[in-house]
Amino acid sequence: MAPWGGLSCCLSATALYLLGRSSGRDAEVLKSVTRVNQLKDLAQLLDTASKVLPLVVTISGRVGSDTPINCEYSGLRGVIVEETAEQHFLKHNDAGSWIQDSALMLSMCKEVPWYLDDGTGRTFVVGGRGATGLVLTVGSEVFEEAGRSFVRGTLDYLQGLKMLGVKRIERVLPVGTPLTVVGEAVKDDIGTVRIQRPHKGPFYISHKTIDQLIANLGRWARWYKYASMGFTAVGVYLLVKHAFHYVMERKRHWELRRRVLDAAAKRAGHEDEGSNATAENGVDNKKDHLMPDLCVICLEQEYNSVFVPCGHMCCCMTCCSHLTNCPLCRRRIEQVVKTFRH
Repeated sequence: MAPWGGLSCCLSATALYLLGRSSGRDAEVLKSVTRVNQLKDLAQLLDTASKVLPLVVTISGRVGSDTPINCEYSGLRGVIVEETAEQHFLKHNDAGSWIQDSALMLSMCKEVPWYLDDGTGRTFVVGGRGATGLVLTVGSEVFEEAGRSFVRGTLDYLQGLKMLGVKRIERVLPVGTPLTVVGEAVKDDIGTVRIQRPHKGPFYISHKTIDQLIANLGRWARWYKYASMGFTAVGVYLLVKHAFHYVMERKRHWELRRRVLDAAAKRAGHEDEGSNATAENGVDNKKDHLMPDLCVICLEQEYNSVFVPCGHMCCCMTCCSHLTNCPLCRRRIEQVVKTFRH
């Protein structure tokens, strides 16, 4: 049997190591990005750094838009709005009871052109929905109870369903929210400065400052590292334990095999005379077994029992009554089944 526990721990350790390495690399990259204290200086910085493009910078400011979205349920004005609707119902299971479940009915997202404004200038942000670290505020969470007709309710009941209602959640990035954005700064043909996802590098939008982002990434990198070391130690222990048990099981198997073969050889020595007489008559009824069918405990009777759950068949019923573990694999014996031969 494969050591799935040890293999799973080692694979988990590998995944955690890669996550920690990625977080640590992002933290180092964020340390090296250009910090822009005032947005009015970003355009001049792009002009002077045109020879070292792409230019990855970090800026801070408050969210603004010329065409904000008016949220239907919360009444907030935002630049990114996500709406989800979940149908909640009771479902009749095979055990005869009702369990609560839900299904997604609607998921939509809207985004309008928006920018960061720090009082000295504006910088537009492009593709903010796909940035790392973006957390939208829950603007509204409404549960609308089901108001279906009697006929529809009866049909749902016959199908094993009881409709409870619809839960609508509205998440929004409100206007005026202070944000920190890390991305590539570019300027178009008409001189508008934008921040977008770089071709290669980090793209963060967060409520935290750049120093908090770096500290948070470094903390997660260390946590992933320690967790990876822990899973590695556990995985190696489980693999070594499995290998040790396998070696010991094979050793017990060969020792029992040798005992059975020795006992069979002694028994055959007492039957040589009868065997020779049979051979002279041209008939040889002697069994040619690589492994004699002798009980590995008493070495006298033939084995006629199967151990459950391991499935080994190596003992007679008399010796089985004195055993609690299989002599081959050391697994606990839950049941002994007697076998018959024709």
